[in-house]
Amino acid sequence: MSYEIDVVSKISEIYNHLSDAEQKVATVILDDLVFAANASITEIASKAEVSEATITRFAKSVNCKNVRSLKLKLAQSVAVGQRFISESKVEPSGIFGIYESIKKNLDDNAKLMSEDLINTIVDRFQEARQVFAYGVGGGSTIMAQETQYRLFRLGFSVTAYSDPVLMRMASSTVNQNDVIFCLSLSGCSPDVCEAAQIAQQYGATIVSITQKGSPLAQNSDFLIPIETEETDYIFSPSTSRYAMLAAIDVLVTELAVKRKRTSREKLRRIKLTLDHHFHGNDRLPLGD
Repeated sequence: MSYEIDVVSKISEIYNHLSDAEQKVATVILDDLVFAANASITEIASKAEVSEATITRFAKSVNCKNVRSLKLKLAQSVAVGQRFISESKVEPSGIFGIYESIKKNLDDNAKLMSEDLINTIVDRFQEARQVFAYGVGGGSTIMAQETQYRLFRLGFSVTAYSDPVLMRMASSTVNQNDVIFCLSLSGCSPDVCEAAQIAQQYGATIVSITQKGSPLAQNSDFLIPIETEETDYIFSPSTSRYAMLAAIDVLVTELAVKRKRTSREKLRRIKLTLDHHFHGNDRLPLGD
């Protein structure tokens, strides 16, 4: 499948190769995409102080059939959100502001959990023959791996998958004794949703951490809900991933406590092995 570069990127790419008049048009468009997408050819020409014929030539220079096609592509670019186009005046106040954003996100999401829900999910995990953790993309891939790294310490048979084909293959091997643990901040990943649907057809239990009402949530047997709080300041990584990590920690901690004797013995062995390896003190984090 071919992918056509978006018109904003195309304009930026060829800007220095445009004529002086066309550069005026490009500047007007890049400075205010919303205006350019909604204005008439006359209005754009007036603001750029060029002729309407220049607007037509500019459209063809950026691989658009005509001005109408240009305006349609501009409208599509605007649809991603104004915060990705215009300068944002909303900025966190330095290091402290970033920490405060993370804390607020954690506080807000903590209110969404219930002990009854977690206890029910814990019981299902304890009964599971195996657990598959699914997550794709930059954040959820790491969270799926984190789930594996937390649960194997407690004696669970768990495997993390982020490759879409492998997720489908793994889902095809499950039965009613297995748990599929799906992780998605948006809940809209088609790869995770489809892998969950396949596993569900074969009887596996689907447990998800995602947004309520999302496609993934609708395909889950149990949902640990999270809310994403994306601001207009796009340069700071999403704080929502901390909410997902906290939810994983809650689940893993409750699992460890439920099978305390087994958990303690597994963790003791790991601690003993790592102490011999690192030669560190007794309070080093378990696993570095």
